[in-house]
Amino acid sequence: MVFEDFEPIFAEPKVDFSAHRSCPLSSFLLHAYAPDTSHIVIHVTDFHSHTWEARFSVPLLEDIRDIIGIGGSWSEFVDYFVASLKSEDLKLVLEANSSSDGISNAKLVAQKSKGMPLITIPLTKLVDSTANEAISNISSRLFKAYKNIKRSLVEEQERTSRLTNIVEAEKERNETLHQQLEHRHKFQKISDLEKVGVSTNGPQNSPEENSKTCEV
Repeated sequence: MVFEDFEPIFAEPKVDFSAHRSCPLSSFLLHAYAPDTSHIVIHVTDFHSHTWEARFSVPLLEDIRDIIGIGGSWSEFVDYFVASLKSEDLKLVLEANSSSDGISNAKLVAQKSKGMPLITIPLTKLVDSTANEAISNISSRLFKAYKNIKRSLVEEQERTSRLTNIVEAEKERNETLHQQLEHRHKFQKISDLEKVGVSTNGPQNSPEENSKTCEV
């Protein structure tokens, strides 16, 4: 089960397109996911005119691993691949069509961090129903990811609220115990002072005993 636990990736690549255009390009969204346990699919779209795709099987990813020369285990390579797609330096490189204002080719250039091996991913243009299906899939999965994040946030807020209540209850209990200890300490101090006073002055005679003592 190679990609059984593969978490969907959403990223906004930096667009590298030097050609002059009459209209500026829109921003693009990348979505990578595993439709099954042995494939990874990448879609890149501006939700308007341009949608591309790249599909990877395990053998193809192994070839990429050999080409870029990343050693280590298979899981380490997959981790590097995922980290590269999530990197802030992820680029979408577009090549202009020489005969029109459009785009002829597109590719992703990814690396985990500067100075590390580059992963170049050629993209295939999607049109008509295939492009619409990809955009629909991205929208659906993006909304699902939003709901998961929202649910996690609510659960975290509830957990924080419970912990806050526990801390406040413990704080109140400690304050009550502290007050009880202070009262007990004061009572004990007064009791000790009274005992010291009796011990210092000795037993006091009654008036009748004092009178008899004087007659003798």
